[in-house]
Amino acid sequence: MMPGSNGNLNRRNIAIGLTILGLIFIAALFAETLAPNDPSKASLEKRLSPPSMEYPFGTDQLGRCIFSRVLFGARISLGIGLVVVALSAIFGLLLGGAAGYYGGVLDEALMRIVDGFLAVPSMFLALAVVGFLGPGIANIVLALVAVEWTSYARVARGEMLSLKEKEFLEAAHALGAGDIYIFTHHLLPNALTPILVVATLGIGYAILAAAGLSFLGLGMQPDVPEWGSMLNDGRLYLRTAPHLMIFPGLAITVTVLAINLVGEGVRDMLDPRIKSRIKEEMV
Repeated sequence: MMPGSNGNLNRRNIAIGLTILGLIFIAALFAETLAPNDPSKASLEKRLSPPSMEYPFGTDQLGRCIFSRVLFGARISLGIGLVVVALSAIFGLLLGGAAGYYGGVLDEALMRIVDGFLAVPSMFLALAVVGFLGPGIANIVLALVAVEWTSYARVARGEMLSLKEKEFLEAAHALGAGDIYIFTHHLLPNALTPILVVATLGIGYAILAAAGLSFLGLGMQPDVPEWGSMLNDGRLYLRTAPHLMIFPGLAITVTVLAINLVGEGVRDMLDPRIKSRIKEEMV
């Protein structure tokens, strides 16, 4: 393989992923314009209709347009993924960064908390949180943040342990810079690259996890057009009307695949030392 072939492949994967994601974002943003029907309007005489010109993806058990519901569902699924990753990254960066920068008892205590969260399978923890709080978008976001923040904390801690030994930090201390200034102006910018890579891949996981919770009946309310809840609604009709599950399932698959193409491509284009450090911290 030619030396530059990996770089070309990574750029191609990133371009493909961004193109697909761009189309999905456009579809979500202009769902009102693109949707041929009201996603909440039921028509029992047209229930379980196969795909047609009027209903491109067919109708569900209540006669609602699946294509319209998939379009509006993109808003919810993408929104959950972005919000979960943003909150998890901020929370994990602050805690992991503080643990790595100050070290000592704080580092030991915070890392034991992280180990405690990691000792519980992530989906079981999310199920427990949602089961305790109840269904709803806000509770799903809280449950997934409780699961995801640990990865960001470990990566941030590893970066801080490496960066705090650098000479530029000693110079900043000598000039009288405070901890907050050093963290925001020196440490944070240098730690953002691996955090952004983890965040890119984390969006796909958040979308899958939210869909999984909804599929188990612990996510959205039944009338909310969300991909996971649509899968849950269609499982009883898998043999008689498989299109109820096929199209929301394809929407999840294509979206997560596009996100992974971008995330993997960006990660592989990083310096190998940063790439290996991310893998070590996430194990």
